[in-house]
Amino acid sequence: MALLFAIIVILVTTAMSLPPVIRIGAIFTEDQKDSPSELAFKYAIYKINKDKTLLANTTLVYDIQYVPKDDSFRTSKKACKQLSRSVQGIFGPSDPLLGAHIQSICEALDVPHLEARVDFEPTFKEFSINLYPSQDHLNKAFKDLMSFLNWTRVAIIYEEDYGLFKLQDLVKSPPSARTEMYIRQAGPGSYRQVLREVRHKEIYKLIVDTDPAHMQQFFRAILQLQMNDYRYHYMFTTFDIETFDLEDFKYNSVNMTAFRLVDLEEPKVAEVLRQMERFQPIGHAILNKTGVIQAEPALVYDSVQVFAHGLAALDRSHDLRPANLSCEKEEPWDDGLSLYNYINAAGLHGLTGHIEFNEGKRNNFKLDLLKLKKEELVKVGEWKPGSGVNVTDVGAFYETSATNITLVVMTREEKPYVMVKEDKNLTGNARFEGFCIDLLKWIASQVGFQYAIRLVPDHMYGVYDPKTKEWNGIVRELMEKRADLAVASMTINYARESVIDFTKPFMNLGIGILFKVSARTPSRLFSFMNPLAVEIWLSMLGAYVMVSLTIWIVARFSPYEWVEPTPCPSCKCPLQGGHVSALDPDSDDIPLLRTVNEFTLANSFWFTVGTLMQQGSDLNPKATSTRIVGGIWWFFTLIIISSYTANLAAFLTVERMITPIENAADLAEQTQISYGTLEGGSTMTFFRDSKIGIYKKMWEFMESKSPSVFVKSYEDGVKRVLEGDYAFLMESTMLDYAVQRDCNLTQIGGLLDSKGYGIATPKGSPWRDKISLAILELQEKGVIQILYDKWWKNTGDVCNRDEKSKESKANALGVENIGGVFVVLVCGLALAILVAVLEFCWNSKKNAQSDRQEGGALSMTEMKKSLSFDQVGAARGGNT
Repeated sequence: MALLFAIIVILVTTAMSLPPVIRIGAIFTEDQKDSPSELAFKYAIYKINKDKTLLANTTLVYDIQYVPKDDSFRTSKKACKQLSRSVQGIFGPSDPLLGAHIQSICEALDVPHLEARVDFEPTFKEFSINLYPSQDHLNKAFKDLMSFLNWTRVAIIYEEDYGLFKLQDLVKSPPSARTEMYIRQAGPGSYRQVLREVRHKEIYKLIVDTDPAHMQQFFRAILQLQMNDYRYHYMFTTFDIETFDLEDFKYNSVNMTAFRLVDLEEPKVAEVLRQMERFQPIGHAILNKTGVIQAEPALVYDSVQVFAHGLAALDRSHDLRPANLSCEKEEPWDDGLSLYNYINAAGLHGLTGHIEFNEGKRNNFKLDLLKLKKEELVKVGEWKPGSGVNVTDVGAFYETSATNITLVVMTREEKPYVMVKEDKNLTGNARFEGFCIDLLKWIASQVGFQYAIRLVPDHMYGVYDPKTKEWNGIVRELMEKRADLAVASMTINYARESVIDFTKPFMNLGIGILFKVSARTPSRLFSFMNPLAVEIWLSMLGAYVMVSLTIWIVARFSPYEWVEPTPCPSCKCPLQGGHVSALDPDSDDIPLLRTVNEFTLANSFWFTVGTLMQQGSDLNPKATSTRIVGGIWWFFTLIIISSYTANLAAFLTVERMITPIENAADLAEQTQISYGTLEGGSTMTFFRDSKIGIYKKMWEFMESKSPSVFVKSYEDGVKRVLEGDYAFLMESTMLDYAVQRDCNLTQIGGLLDSKGYGIATPKGSPWRDKISLAILELQEKGVIQILYDKWWKNTGDVCNRDEKSKESKANALGVENIGGVFVVLVCGLALAILVAVLEFCWNSKKNAQSDRQEGGALSMTEMKKSLSFDQVGAARGGNT
């Protein structure tokens, strides 16, 4: 019995070539803790242990270590610690630098190293099993797709420092010898700058190798720079394009292409993902929000499956003896090479498709080609090593849509809207430049069409001839369907709208009058007289005489202006300027001094002119009446001098212009200056069909004038204006362009009407509404204003117009402006005379009472003395 039991134990032991527990190690960076990749690793081990399909008698146990990113020393220590615990394989890490260190340790100790990372080194690595497609294969896939799409100018934008090493084969040996490569490194902070440079270089094909975590910021930069139209094609190196939010790029014809590893349409893959999603709580964490698994977690999941298949194959023919390994002794594991060979020979179908290896590198795999169409990302082909790219939906890249339709665009040469470049070597659309050409580029990119520009043969915009009953110019080309669009400075009006269609106006304008800058007012010798009108100067002269006489009379009337001179006892002669009487009998040799009045007629005029000039005078009024006269005169001179000074400054600093016409009414009322319009334009039609009297009169003048006042082009009209005696009626935008470039030109009056420029199409064209929406969008974004500033103001030939050349609005001051000053002056003089009379009467009454004389007789005597030309009055009372 004991012998039978021993035999059974030996047989069971022999059948179990694998140990009951196998330890495997995994290394993740610290930022990958609880990441989808780690959870996928744990879920794969759980599923293998639960199903028991591959390893019926063996359980996998994982040992996970977390390491700092870019810390190779600590990573190596962690790996050595795992190897000392008898792990039979190490998974990860995904970092290229750390992965290279772990691979060298595993190679030294003969331990299988399973990876799911980008490996841009083409050399063979022992004991390395990498499920990620080699970079050689990926570069070949990119080349094949570029050749299929016929890319000749390509921009490569990479983010990581090793990104250029990944794509170096693509750069060194492009798919075609004529392929131009523009390579730039960019991160979240420089996406916009680099994309702006790409747009400036007019490169529309881009290979984007950025961190998937920053992809939304890259998308935002694309939208901000409006690089999301049909011209641009983005090829992404990531396998996770299905996990990105592409809602902003749908329905605008932008091209986005990428490869994927996980085929969600494969039934087995879909079933595995459904089971994974039901496994909670980590199922949702492994899958993306949209139910799509990312490439790295899928590769990690498949790497565990590959390891399990290798163990299962080993179990059928070999024994596996775990060993405690040491990084210091560097003694290889005896069974490691066998396990590696079985893993390398494993073949299975996982989440990332068919899995097969050649010397540790994945081989015979398939990449699905995805292309963004209007509604969603769709599979349009696939790529396999050896067979190249196989596009199953060619229409996805060469859709028979608007982008393949070439529209004939009719225009007319007109600065700055459409101009032909001087370079004779240019052909096609490259020959043209200007505001309308730039606008056409924007609209074509928004709507999605190609175009070929043609110049109208008869150089006319289009006007209806009542005699022949036919249209000419651009309008006729559109009516006869020889053109699909007309992009020019073409005015929308009723007559044209009745035979062709117009989009929403892209520019609003009106009719203005262009005229030559008039000659400046010649300076005069007595121009300082201009601030005051002639009547004011004459009134001031009259006021000066009147005030001088008034103060002289009032001073003689007022007794308080008569004062005693200073006595001079030591001199025997009379005082200068005064008169003496006979000797006083009561004194010896001292003459009797009489009173003196300083306000003689000459002194009165001097006092008035001195105060007028604000220089003062040595004469000081003493009586109340004379002080009233002086105060009122000072107030008068204050207002006059201040008004004169203020108006003089305006006359001296602003040069006035002589303008023979101010508006359209002045133009219509005269016949010396001719005026006309552009022949065959909307301005000519406006005057011809106008029902307004003044405009009908102007049209009759223009029609009857000989030689003709109509010109063939705006340049001819501007030239004729500069020759003199001619006013050109033109549209305000062209007028503004001419005035800003020639300081000898100016605009007269305001705008005569209001209208707009639009893009013309034949009647019933399907392009009108699409282009109208594009115009509205460009207006809201400010693009049209930017283009206007570019071609009107920022061309470098703008005239530096002197602000002082504007016409002066200062006018001479009239009576209605400062007439109140004279009223105040007259009232003040009347008040002074009244006070002087009252003073005289009061003083006469006082003297009469003291001398006991009759008041009337004494008053007459005092009046005679006051009005006499003698400067000495009799000493009476207090006035001696």
